[in-house]
Amino acid sequence: MHTQSLLSATAVLLFSSMAQAAIVTPTSYDLLNGNSGSYNYWDDSYTGTGNKQQDGAALSGGLGDLTDGVIATQNWNLVEGPRGPHGPYVGWANKNPTVNFHFGSVVNVDSITVYADDSNGYGGVSAPSSITINGTNFSVTDPSSANPLALTFDNLNLTTADIDITFNRKSSWVFVSEVSFGNNSASANAVPVPAATWLFGSGLLGLIGVSRRKSSV
Repeated sequence: MHTQSLLSATAVLLFSSMAQAAIVTPTSYDLLNGNSGSYNYWDDSYTGTGNKQQDGAALSGGLGDLTDGVIATQNWNLVEGPRGPHGPYVGWANKNPTVNFHFGSVVNVDSITVYADDSNGYGGVSAPSSITINGTNFSVTDPSSANPLALTFDNLNLTTADIDITFNRKSSWVFVSEVSFGNNSASANAVPVPAATWLFGSGLLGLIGVSRRKSSV
């Protein structure tokens, strides 16, 4: 079985301002499946209905790669096809995909972290230009490094049963490996601010390691 990178709970605490937040877990999410290129960037661990091995297929009622706890710490070309089926990313080409997250009841969400690839345009893959959360758009500052990013949006103060997130592409492709949600009561009355963190460092890589498999710009 091929090894895939997984940030442990300890690593996540180091990477994100969600460290002080309780995790809020979706019950399901709906999306249009990823696309194929050099490899297949589908949400092929998806548990709901729809053809998870077809480009752009409507998937609904389940959970999959975007909420499985597996966070990519390497670029798409290193962790998709070269490591076999079931890579960590869902990748979309020439579209700004929207994922509809459902929580089953009204929840309070103060912070959202999107784990996205940023290969500085290699293979047409870049960090998102912005992220839209329930109709509010947040621009993303793309650092010079070509490392995957943890994009954290704090102080959102959302009270809702559903959250729609749109990944607005900068290049041909946008790749996302995970989306996580947090509740932090200390964030009330603050202004939402996105923050980007590079997912690298030998000290943190020692915390990583889980097996996954995938087919794959």
